[in-house]
Amino acid sequence: MTPHTQSALFPLVQMTGIEKHFGGIRAVNNVSLDLFPGEVVGVLGHNGAGKSCLMRILSGAMAPNQGTIKVNGQAAEIRSPQIAREFGIETIYQTLALADHLNTPANLFLGRELKTRFGNLDDARMMSEAARVLRRLNPNFKNFSDPVSSLSGGQRQVIAIARAIYFEAKILIMDEPTAALGPSETALVGELIQQLRAEGIGILLVSHDMHDVFELCDRVVVMNKGRVVGAHAIDEVTKDDVLSLIIKEELPADWSARNLEAMA
Repeated sequence: MTPHTQSALFPLVQMTGIEKHFGGIRAVNNVSLDLFPGEVVGVLGHNGAGKSCLMRILSGAMAPNQGTIKVNGQAAEIRSPQIAREFGIETIYQTLALADHLNTPANLFLGRELKTRFGNLDDARMMSEAARVLRRLNPNFKNFSDPVSSLSGGQRQVIAIARAIYFEAKILIMDEPTAALGPSETALVGELIQQLRAEGIGILLVSHDMHDVFELCDRVVVMNKGRVVGAHAIDEVTKDDVLSLIIKEELPADWSARNLEAMA
């Protein structure tokens, strides 16, 4: 992993003072987060910590009660997933949101189908474009005409990633991308993430897999009870430090991962 100099780059995303309330419950409580080009930031926390809610806000699936979002330095009111895509934000959910009965090209262009000048579906062009983008990610990808229900978890993940980058995503939210994958397919997804990083795409990686986080991420942001309780370069913390942040019940405002032993 080659670190970059953040000060020399302009953030792709700046989320500042984000709040989301459900009645008296503050699911996201004054959270700020940024993401730079070619950076992978791990977003961690136990279930209910607020990380998924925060990502839904960025993806346009949920509106915040308060706070601002900037994309490439411009104020962005992301009221829907369609608007998020217009800002170059794509989300790959754990469920992948693929239509199992459709083949690879149909899934790649689902809702954004290519058409001929007569307004008909351009199946030949969609097949050609699907082959081009998928072989860029995985030269061994085949089975373009088979229903995606017959494909492996790794192949399905490749389709979901291909769909995002074909439409020129600059910011990619990945929700548990290696969940339920075997070792070889997990390695493949890791290689794809490294490839996307090299192309300047910023990735927010939501994961419970500590190995993935430490293998792939430049920084880690940990949420607990709706707040960010730690944001560190990955080489400044250990897995135990991060785990303690995730499970700590109450944390003083000036908590630092370096203070873990002193507080034990």
